Amino acid sequence: MDEHDIPIDINTTKLLDWLTSRRHVNKDWQVNILKVREKINSAIQDMPAHEGIIKLLSGQHINYFHCLKIVDILKETEADTKNLFGRYGSQRMKDWQDIISSYQKDNLYLAEAAQMLIRNVSYEIPGLKKQVAKIEQSQLECEKKLKDYGKVETTALKEFNVACEQLGIPGDEIKMELLGLLKELPKIYKDTSERIKIVQSAIELYTEFSKFLSGKDRDVEMLSALKYLVEKGNTTTYEYTYGEKPVKIEEEELIIKDKAPEKENKNVIDFGDIDFGDNGNEIDFGDIDTNTIDFGTTEADIDWGTLNNDEGFEMVNHLDVDINLEESGIVVEKSGLDGGIARGDEALTILDNPKTREQIINNLMEILAFLKIRLYEMASDSDLLQDAPAVLQMQTIESITSLIDCVNVALDQLTNKRIQHLHNIKHSSKYVDILTASLKQKLSIVDRMKVNKKLVEKKIVGLQEEKSNLQPVIKVLIEKTKELQKDVQEDISKKYKGRVVNIIGGVNLL
Repeated sequence: MDEHDIPIDINTTKLLDWLTSRRHVNKDWQVNILKVREKINSAIQDMPAHEGIIKLLSGQHINYFHCLKIVDILKETEADTKNLFGRYGSQRMKDWQDIISSYQKDNLYLAEAAQMLIRNVSYEIPGLKKQVAKIEQSQLECEKKLKDYGKVETTALKEFNVACEQLGIPGDEIKMELLGLLKELPKIYKDTSERIKIVQSAIELYTEFSKFLSGKDRDVEMLSALKYLVEKGNTTTYEYTYGEKPVKIEEEELIIKDKAPEKENKNVIDFGDIDFGDNGNEIDFGDIDTNTIDFGTTEADIDWGTLNNDEGFEMVNHLDVDINLEESGIVVEKSGLDGGIARGDEALTILDNPKTREQIINNLMEILAFLKIRLYEMASDSDLLQDAPAVLQMQTIESITSLIDCVNVALDQLTNKRIQHLHNIKHSSKYVDILTASLKQKLSIVDRMKVNKKLVEKKIVGLQEEKSNLQPVIKVLIEKTKELQKDVQEDISKKYKGRVVNIIGGVNLL
């Protein structure tokens, strides 16, 4: 095969070394190229308005091959400056022809072109591509964040709506709405006291079982709070404690304010103007006529014994003795037999009073535990109640299961989330603030997620715009690099009598 037919293959990264090793360019070419670059910078300042020149000079590094094209264009624009000897009188033409001459000396243009080709293939284009890849990765991360923020927003909003639904409030003015719920408590307690009567059969069964175990015929003292509620209803704690109705009930004044109560006013519960009925704080138990009450004895019926002055006793008229009953702690009520004044916790109903309420719940839990044990014993054939009363022996698994369901219903009436919230709201001003803050926190999470989503969406738009700006730059740079590759291949081919020159490697992977 003829040597002329053998192509010359040069790796892109080794191109400059190849030119230097074959003495096409000098090792110190970089020193001389600086002078050429200075001439180009100076010549660019004075260029004719030509579309081709504008395109050549826009957005790229001018090399020797560009200078050749500029001179060709100047031959047209500066044609009127040409003299009889074929020389151009234009300074522009002289400057660019001088630049080309400087480039051709020691093949400076070839060394510079090789360096540009290596830099574009090894650094510029890969760097821009990495930047685009990084932008795309950031876009994926932003889209993931957008979905995550959306999930958090949806979850927080759902939790807020569920909480508001449980509490029975719209959620616009949270604190005022929570405090306004206290108006419902009297009706709720009334309904609860009626529904809780379904545990009557369970109470009787438990009582009979306890009497059987203790061997006593009389009622065993147990479940006092629950029994009282079922029999008497939701009365005041005063009546539950002393067995008689109070003449007057003095409840704590409930005042709703949007602000938290002052620390120094610890005895006033700051819940606001809640209307508990038309009678205000005083409960009217009817007209009590003191003249019609029979106390059973009169002063004449009392035997005080025999007293006389001879024995040294002084008869004192009690009308002359000034006794301050208030200071002595004795309360005398003019209303008569039904007792005194219910204040503080005693003014609360037994379902409203935290202590008695807890006793009732404990009683229900006690019955529930008993019923579950009975159900287990009956199901496992370990039940030995041979001498028990008929009411115990007649029970079946179905009847015990039914009683368990009744007790669970009663417990739910007292311990469901809404009732617990309302009970805590009334008896703890701090709880109102905590519950309000908890609900507002969920709304703040929703608002924060919305803000975050907007920021991420804005960032995604910015990244997309940045990517859109880089892609045309990469495309143009690849095209110019391919063009420079072709120019260098052709120029080297001329030096080897037209042999085919191939610059291989990274440049072909662009």
